[in-house]
Formats: sequence, C-alpha cells, structure tokens
Amino acid sequence: MNKNKTIMSPVAKRLKAARIKKGISQKQLGILAGIDQFSASPRINQYERGKHVPDFATASRLAKALSIPVTYLYADDDELAILILQYSSATKDVKDIIINTLK
Repeated sequence: MNKNKTIMSPVAKRLKAARIKKGISQKQLGILAGIDQFSASPRINQYERGKHVPDFATASRLAKALSIPVTYLYADDDELAILILQYSSATKDVKDIIINTLK
C-alpha cells in the first residue's frame, strides 16, 4: 500500500466552484485575470484539474475576477471556505459582531 499520497491543493476545487457559480467559462476567467486570450482556457483548465497551482499574484487576479477573497482559494476545509465567503460579503457591523464574539 502506497503511504505517499499526493496532497492536492484546494485551489483546484475552489477555483472551479467559484467560476461555475459566477457563470463564466475558463477562457473568460483567464482573460479577466489578465492571461493571454490564446492560453487562458488551457491555463485555467490546468489549475482546475490540479495539474498546476497558480502563484499568489495570479491567484489574487483570479480571485478579483471572481469577486471572492483570495483566501477562499486556499481554504483546506469546506466549512472554513464557506465562512470566508460569508465573512467577506458581510457588512462592517456584522464583521464587528463576529470578531467580538470570537474574542
């Protein structure tokens, strides 16, 4: 039995989910993130399959294009990912309540 399992970055799963939720194609996302139009679709496809992981600058541009916080892409726990999305869209008052509750 192989004990050396490959750990896949959560970026692939989160990127695909956010793109589908936004309703845009891989090519559209790539172009919105500043990737050349001729390589946009293949690059996003590789990211979503986990073949490659975008560097932080690219991940930040992808997150901006998807209107999500970049930290969402790196959340390795599904519940944490949901919290990140909810928190990022909350009002300042709600954020203050959350922070004060957790102190």
